[in-house]
Amino acid sequence: MPRDRNGEFEPRIVPKRARRVGQIDEIVLSCYARGMSTRDIEAHLLEVYGINASRELISNITEVVTDEIEIWRNRPVDEVYPIVYVDGIRIKVRDKGAVKVAHLVIGVDVDGRKHALGCWIAEAEGAKFWHSVLTQLRNRGLRDILIACCDGLTGLPEAITSVFPDTLAQTCVVHVIRNTMRFVSYQDRKKVAASMRKIYTAPTVEAAELALKELDAQWGRQYPGVIDVWRRAWAEFIPFLDYPAELRRVFYSTNAIESINVQLRKITKTRGHFPSDEAAMKLIYLGLRNISSKRGGESGTGTHGWKTALNTLVVLFPGRLPL
Repeated sequence: MPRDRNGEFEPRIVPKRARRVGQIDEIVLSCYARGMSTRDIEAHLLEVYGINASRELISNITEVVTDEIEIWRNRPVDEVYPIVYVDGIRIKVRDKGAVKVAHLVIGVDVDGRKHALGCWIAEAEGAKFWHSVLTQLRNRGLRDILIACCDGLTGLPEAITSVFPDTLAQTCVVHVIRNTMRFVSYQDRKKVAASMRKIYTAPTVEAAELALKELDAQWGRQYPGVIDVWRRAWAEFIPFLDYPAELRRVFYSTNAIESINVQLRKITKTRGHFPSDEAAMKLIYLGLRNISSKRGGESGTGTHGWKTALNTLVVLFPGRLPL
């Protein structure tokens, strides 16, 4: 400690008479939440602060969020969410070499703010798994969902109907388009996309069916996979056509959750694989906490055009929104 005759010097990094670097826990958690491994954090602390912190110490510091994760997983949620988005990212877990999926559920509250309701890691999805997820949300206080937007996840529409009978299950239109483009060669993509645009911009279900027939007549023989994707997704796609344009813009896609998934992929891809589900959940939670702090905090981020959409929802779903 440097000599200070007046006793006014206050060190910023290492406080007076402290044997440990100040805010070391926050530094480690901040680095960990941005995708740095324990080895990277160890090298960073040694290079910047001159601290010889072992990887075991760093791992123990990150364990302090375990209780925080459990509180977050079991916290109460709002009774009604007008729109809920469901999507997932693939992660590798060193459990029999399995590739699992971290399913993220985002709810849009009555004020148009988006909140992460929870994250569930599973190797296989199905009606039983989704029934368990939705039941957990109901036990935490959720009573009604107006529209649930997802990417054709196996068993999810059936589970929604079972737990929330009045909820509309809507497939993500953008994901349907992406899935069809996998069957189209590069030189024909713009032409096929123009033909598909007539389907999801159709004013009625009948007009969409005519546009699908035109797509089949024009491209069905060359790209049968395109038509097959649309036919398999048709039952969950057509509810989208019953609503006006101002509401379609809000729930036609899970892009609201995709932007979060992009940030999570940045921090998970550097790991390669995780030793357990708990290790993966720890990093995903810290990533979500870091994203939330930059995008609105606890209040969540807003939804563009929400006021117009909310007025439409009040008319289309009378008596189901809290006033």
